[in-house]
Formats: sequence, C-alpha cells, structure tokens
Amino acid sequence: MSETPDPEVIELASKVYDLARTGDADALAAYVDAGVPVNLTNEQGHTLVMLAAYHGHADAVSALLARGADADRANDRGQTPLAGAVFKGEDAVIRALLAGGANPEAGTPSAVDTARMFGKDELVELFGSR
Repeated sequence: MSETPDPEVIELASKVYDLARTGDADALAAYVDAGVPVNLTNEQGHTLVMLAAYHGHADAVSALLARGADADRANDRGQTPLAGAVFKGEDAVIRALLAGGANPEAGTPSAVDTARMFGKDELVELFGSR
C-alpha cells in the first residue's frame, strides 16, 4: 500500500535539490549534517552530487563527498556525476569527484567513454593514470 508523501517532506527535498543545483555548499552541508540523507535521489535517480556536478559546483560536490556521498551513484539512465561533469566540461568538478574517489570506469557511458566520445584526450589520459 502506497502512502501519500508528506507535502512538507516534498517541499524540503525540493529545496535541497535546488541548493545542489545552485551550488550552495554551506547550506547543503548544514542540511546533511542535520539529517538529510547525503545520497537523496529525485524521481530520475539524480543524487545531490549529480545535480551539483552537472551544474558546475565543485565546492558543493566536495562538501557532499566529505559527508559520505557516493561519488559513483548512477542515475536511472546509468549516468554518473563524473560522466556528467566530463560532458559539461566542468574541470573543477572533475577534479573534485576524482579527489572524492570517483571511478572513471563507472556508469554507462562511463566518464572514460564520454571523454573519448568528445575527443577529450587529456581526460582520457588523466583517467588512465588513476
């Protein structure tokens, strides 16, 4: 039996997703520290790290990873935050994810595959050296 979600919970989740999209690292950290699940996912399977990474917010990515976020958690389409950062050309986010333990081979397509697809040889080389 499915329960109707509490509107206040939905509102809070929406606010936290927006913080990830806008890159408010301090507010995100405060919410996670207060009990919001660090690997919270939306209806498409996007985590807070995925949203922060895709929108180019390296500080928010680092803050979430420091609190235990899964750097390799794929969305419902099999995409990882690192592959998204490669696609978007977010070098600072790529570095933050790698520092947080992201696996360039994870996901479909992987970050390595994405880098190859877009001719980003420097990233292919970087990933190969890990």
